[in-house]
Amino acid sequence: MRSLKTLATTWLPLAGQNGTRDVSWYAPNKTWINDLKQVLNGTGTYGFNFNGSVLPSGVAYGAYNWCNMPHVRREEYPEAREGYTLQYVEVIHRHHKRTPYASNTFPKEPYRWDCDDQGLFYFGQPLNPSGNASANAYWSVFTSDTNPFIASGFNGTCQFPQITREGLDDSWQHGQDLFGVYHDLLGFLPDELGNKVTYRVTNNVITSQVAGMLINGMYQPESPVPLRIQPAGVDSLEPQYSCPAASSLYSSYGVGSSASNWTAHLTAANSLFRSLDSISRIASGSVDWHKSFDHYYDNLSARQCHAKPLPCSISDPTKCITQQQADTVYRLGQYEYSFIYRDSPQSLQAAVGSYGVFLAELAQNIRDHASGKSPIIYRHNVAHDGSVSRLLSILQVDVMVWVGMGSEVVLEIYERAGYTGKKYIRILWGGQILHSSIPTLGKVDMLDLDVFLGYIDGLVGSKASKVVDFCKL
Repeated sequence: MRSLKTLATTWLPLAGQNGTRDVSWYAPNKTWINDLKQVLNGTGTYGFNFNGSVLPSGVAYGAYNWCNMPHVRREEYPEAREGYTLQYVEVIHRHHKRTPYASNTFPKEPYRWDCDDQGLFYFGQPLNPSGNASANAYWSVFTSDTNPFIASGFNGTCQFPQITREGLDDSWQHGQDLFGVYHDLLGFLPDELGNKVTYRVTNNVITSQVAGMLINGMYQPESPVPLRIQPAGVDSLEPQYSCPAASSLYSSYGVGSSASNWTAHLTAANSLFRSLDSISRIASGSVDWHKSFDHYYDNLSARQCHAKPLPCSISDPTKCITQQQADTVYRLGQYEYSFIYRDSPQSLQAAVGSYGVFLAELAQNIRDHASGKSPIIYRHNVAHDGSVSRLLSILQVDVMVWVGMGSEVVLEIYERAGYTGKKYIRILWGGQILHSSIPTLGKVDMLDLDVFLGYIDGLVGSKASKVVDFCKL
């Protein structure tokens, strides 16, 4: 990320051209994130924040904040150069902060996690105004004294996962900030919702929890708003469609791999794993908890984002996970994401296989608007870290991070005065212009749209034909 902020660009080209379209993998910049020695021997988190939605005093907006990542807002928005007129916007962002997933909680947690300050609303409602209406019903989580099968993990009144009250507030503010730019500052968005603006979510309900708050932050609509969603099992946004070749490729070099360039950091962190396991009561032979730092990262960061203490041992309350240990987990998590999605030369093909359908849809959305086939000028997609990470992998961002809560990529399409019919693209990552390691993209600021679409077409093919062929392998 750029404020993430003044890192230089390095290109290490490999073979792999498609005519004039360069679809090669290019290595990301060298930073502490992908330097295992600095990750293992460093201290702290190199300025990355894990302690709440609001940055510490004196830290400027734009710094990495796992709990509430920087996004487009009026104060820092880089306005386009004179002569360019905004035509189309598509946003994809990770949901906001939440409880951990149940699979990432310890067998027995040392304290409760309650969510009594919000309701999770799930009900069907006839759209015909003459039909019967539904009650405004929401889930209220409880634990029965009679039920002998008590869930492991946290006791309390939350679903694991669910967007927390603080995450809902962040979602609403995210909507306010986007509206403050694209409506108030630029006069681009319409005053009211209509057929020019759409919202899309995944099959995971937490994205709908975010979307409802974000939409209200933008428009405060009085009528129900449709959330576009693809069927379970083939959803391209999450992604859920089956691509065994991509899954096999990821597992050949990343999580679960026995490749030495993956296992090196796990082997070096053996003593850390033993210390964490002794407090969490995770079995030393638990493959899921030890094939990456994903589980410990999610567990600890979710606590700290919500000002909850780091956990202590149930049997010995004086034995606790320290901040130094948590920081090491966070550094190792950043290293893993950079390796999986950018540092490995195989990462580009794996991302194209598993996320290429969404890129094909994105390209078609842009073309449909440019040709006048679609009236939509603003599309917003609420997704997950695996969604945004794969998108950044395909865009070959020059510095890869573990995309935090609310991470956002915005694609803006422009016309230039005096260049009728010619389109240009600008991509914003974390609210600022994205820098790609691939020379044909570079700093994606008023790049010829045909160059960008040529790159995407070269990777995924017409109607994702190359993705289909790859996924059959």
